[in-house]
Amino acid sequence: MSSYISGATTALITPLKNGKLDEATFAKLIKRQIDNKIDAVCPVGTTGESATLTHNEHKRCIEIAVEVCKNSNTKVLAGAGSNATHEAIDIAKHAQSCGVDAIFSVSPYYNKPSQEGLYQHYRAIASAVEVPFMLYNVPGRTGVDILPDTVKRLFNDVPNIFGIKEATGSIERTVELLAKVPELFVFSGDDAIDFPILASGGKGITSVTANLLPDMKAKLTHSALKGDLKKSKEINDKLYPINKILFCESNPIPIKAAMYIAGLIDTLEYRLPLVEPSKENMKKIEEVMKNYEIVGA
Repeated sequence: MSSYISGATTALITPLKNGKLDEATFAKLIKRQIDNKIDAVCPVGTTGESATLTHNEHKRCIEIAVEVCKNSNTKVLAGAGSNATHEAIDIAKHAQSCGVDAIFSVSPYYNKPSQEGLYQHYRAIASAVEVPFMLYNVPGRTGVDILPDTVKRLFNDVPNIFGIKEATGSIERTVELLAKVPELFVFSGDDAIDFPILASGGKGITSVTANLLPDMKAKLTHSALKGDLKKSKEINDKLYPINKILFCESNPIPIKAAMYIAGLIDTLEYRLPLVEPSKENMKKIEEVMKNYEIVGA
């Protein structure tokens, strides 16, 4: 059990410059996460604009994360998701060959598979690798929900499936999952409810806000896991305004803008169809950010 990733993990943004992956900045951002006691970085998830990266860029992001985290206490939980099972398997195998500590894989988007289809999809990807494997459920994005009974079936049938990044936004879902599968590692995938998920038995978080405030997110998580729920709730409450504003437009539009405002990235670039936030939202993000101390910026 202890070899599985737990704690505070960050859903990394992917910095772009002149339309290309900005490798130097990406490495620098990961180093900052390590310096602020983040337990694992998560390259190429939703926040990393994985849907619009080429396969080579996706693979390169994973390689850089492994290179930078080598000889540190920070692990790599790499994104290997696709709505085509064979593509997800290809990325997962590459991630394993790079030396990642674990893989997380978003449920197939757009094609809306049945629960049986989801079971077969995840079984195929997880069975193609040996590293620990985490499901990633975000129905608001994908249009499909991995139901608790399917999670239980996968957990029981596939030895390396150990957890789920839970982003339904429902506390009841976490309660149901842990009632049905007590050994499951549930990670909060919604910044606003990190504390309640941890207090309900969650083993960690995968945070968007941690790109900007890794120190606070690490403290929030580590306090909860040590049993200091009062301290954890205090930090979660303090983070509420920034967590809220970072979802004023589709993720990762606001977090990238916040990183740019903080001077943590030099260029504010997205891949179409994502574009910069409205001027009004840009101002709102800037206002909320004034209430926080952004380390290393």
